[in-house]
Amino acid sequence: MKKVLIFLAVAIAMAACSAPAERKVMARFVPERYDDFIFENNLIVGRFYGRALEADVPGGNLVSPGIDIWVKYPGALIADSLYANQLVGKSYHKNWGLGKDCYKVGKTLGAGASAPVGEAGLLAPDHNFLSYDILEDGPEKVVFVLHYAPWEAEGKTISLDKKVTVTPDTHFCQVEDTYIFTGADSLEIAAGIFRHPAQETIAEELMLPDRYAIWEKASDQGEEPEDGMLGVAVCVPGATSVRITEDGVHGLCTRFVRSGEPFVYSFGSCWSAGDLTTAADWFSAVRAQ
Repeated sequence: MKKVLIFLAVAIAMAACSAPAERKVMARFVPERYDDFIFENNLIVGRFYGRALEADVPGGNLVSPGIDIWVKYPGALIADSLYANQLVGKSYHKNWGLGKDCYKVGKTLGAGASAPVGEAGLLAPDHNFLSYDILEDGPEKVVFVLHYAPWEAEGKTISLDKKVTVTPDTHFCQVEDTYIFTGADSLEIAAGIFRHPAQETIAEELMLPDRYAIWEKASDQGEEPEDGMLGVAVCVPGATSVRITEDGVHGLCTRFVRSGEPFVYSFGSCWSAGDLTTAADWFSAVRAQ
């Protein structure tokens, strides 16, 4: 009998060791929704727009490097469920108990994308990301790279590889953007936030030497009354400038880089229905980042 019990204990222990770890992060290409690329951890979720969205499709004709954040309750991964709901007519702009898409990006940097700065403003890519590579895909760490085809701007040819690292238990993702360009010794690169000035959503702002953050109302009022507030932030170590653009559309953190030199920064977000419920909570998290 004792041998049987020992055998059962060993079998249970081996089964526990071999059981797959619960995923706290994910990232994937989403061909079923106009070539989105989605990323998520147990606290935040967001996406980048793909090439299929440039076509004449419902909600299409959109070229934007901007990061679109969704809101979620802390815990389980929800992105796949929201996409599945969308396919059967349950819009991900409505909260069905998981979270939703309630952030307006348009042709902006959204919630923390980057772009070179030129004489006429931001020199954003003229196409959405062309291809991607997933470099690491574990239950607690995902690393992916989005490749943007070369574009012409103010006499320069520019291309971008955007490397994003997603880990659990944080409201921030780490980014390493590599711009390859000709026609200049260096470029000023900006990581920025769309401020939604036309919608008067901004409640409070935090501007420090290397980071910028806002606390605002949900920006997309399209399908249902929006619940709660959003926090959005970018942090650029070694930033040479933190400013708001003259048109008030973006808050930017900038630094000069040479061609091929990584532009390293982080972006983050939160929802007041989650674990950070006030502007003070959010700005404290931004300061600690």
